[in-house]
Amino acid sequence: MPILLYSAPLVGVLVFGFALWARRVRVSKAGKWSKELRAEAVASGRWGAYLLGLAAVLAMVALAGPRWGSRVVETETKGLNLVIAVDISRSMLAEDANPSRLERAKREARRLIHDLDGDRIGLVAFAGQSHIMSPLTVDGSALNLLVDALQPDIASTGGSDLAKALRQGRELLLAKDEVADRVLVMFTDGEAHDSLTEITKAAERLRRDRIRLVLIAEGGTEPVRIPVRDIDGTFLGFQRDPSEREVATMRRDDILMAVADAAQGMLVAADVGDQAGAVRDLVAAFKRSPEATTTAAQDISRAWIPLLVAAVLLLLHTFTRRTTALAALVLSLGLSHPVSAQGPRNAADDAWLRGDFAGALAGYFQQVQEGEGGDTVLFNLGTAAMALGDSSLARSALAGAARSIEPDVRFRALFNLGLMELFLAESDSSNRVNHLEQARGYYREALLIRPSDTNAKWNLELTLELMPPESGSGGDDETPQPSSGESETQPATPQGLSVAQAEQILNSIAEEERQTHERLNRRRSQLRETRGKRDW
Repeated sequence: MPILLYSAPLVGVLVFGFALWARRVRVSKAGKWSKELRAEAVASGRWGAYLLGLAAVLAMVALAGPRWGSRVVETETKGLNLVIAVDISRSMLAEDANPSRLERAKREARRLIHDLDGDRIGLVAFAGQSHIMSPLTVDGSALNLLVDALQPDIASTGGSDLAKALRQGRELLLAKDEVADRVLVMFTDGEAHDSLTEITKAAERLRRDRIRLVLIAEGGTEPVRIPVRDIDGTFLGFQRDPSEREVATMRRDDILMAVADAAQGMLVAADVGDQAGAVRDLVAAFKRSPEATTTAAQDISRAWIPLLVAAVLLLLHTFTRRTTALAALVLSLGLSHPVSAQGPRNAADDAWLRGDFAGALAGYFQQVQEGEGGDTVLFNLGTAAMALGDSSLARSALAGAARSIEPDVRFRALFNLGLMELFLAESDSSNRVNHLEQARGYYREALLIRPSDTNAKWNLELTLELMPPESGSGGDDETPQPSSGESETQPATPQGLSVAQAEQILNSIAEEERQTHERLNRRRSQLRETRGKRDW
């Protein structure tokens, strides 16, 4: 800065003046003791004021930041291939998230772009159709501008077609080399207007192409209306369908879970406060490919040169003073006795090591009541209660530890919660499905913290294998299944009926089947007619 450069001589003169005044005061006080001491004071430190003044000038010059010259800089970065897909359908305007589903998704997408600086990131926006907003690039500033501009009005077709978005993200990722891992991150509420079969097929194609899918859920599970606002944000009413009925929208966890399972991907829940941070931690272990970049750097900063000279002058001034030996002595005395930071192990830990789980539980419980140890003691208390079979206390304590800001404590607490639910699923057969669902949720959240932990992956796979077929992620197959009381063979004609009576019964059955087929055909044609008219 020019003002610092211009003020450097003034600062140097001020420092020189103060140093010269301090020397004169020192000489004057020495003269009050004796003439010999005054002569010695005059002889020592003659150049101290000049050295300090010159050091001050050089320090101000360094602060001004002098720059000159140029050089070629070769850098090598390791990048990940990642595509962000954002749902911009009108259902994302629902305000059951703060301030809305779409605005929260855009905020988390911007944070993710900032956190993944150096990775190659693409952007896809989708509603009824999918559009590539940006190919893979390292220009985070341009991506943020595109994310800010995402609105439902830029979509050519309304509705939500998740299958097209998955295919578009796959094509964009496959256009890049396969040295680095490929990741598709999708922000959506899961309310799709295409069939679940098409969506799961597209998700399974991602799995076969080794593309990692991360779904980020937005919105709530309770039906809400979609507000319609003008360009200034003024409320105009609520979204209506072609029959002028108000539209209700909600987050479809069943679809999101089915897609995540089909792609063997991960689902970040809507109630996770830091969704971008969860994705960042998840992709931290993925493979990145090296990429060399050569740039010509102009006007290289040379502030270190005057700063180095100023430091040398200060050291020269310091080591020529008599106080240097005393300072070195004090430093040597202060560093000769290191302080041990290792405290004694408490009684609860000793009881745990002895296998006295009841004693350990009592000790940890007392520490929690006294407010000692924080989240670590909560984890120890929950683990001790788990070892003694007290599932209620274990669940409460481990749930508290799972909210810790320490990732290691949070992961271990979630892991033990999932393990306890697996044990309870074996012993409590009436609530087996609920326990397995809880265990799956805990292990999924734990893998967001440590994606490469093999034990958590193994237990999650075990949970999915133990899940009964009827509680799986399917559920959109509308083909009626025979109940336990039905038979797959037709009953024989009862004895005693005449031929005319039998024909009348068969004709009535045929007429009923014909009417049923007509109703189904009318329903299918209505669905086909209204399929392209949904714009939310």
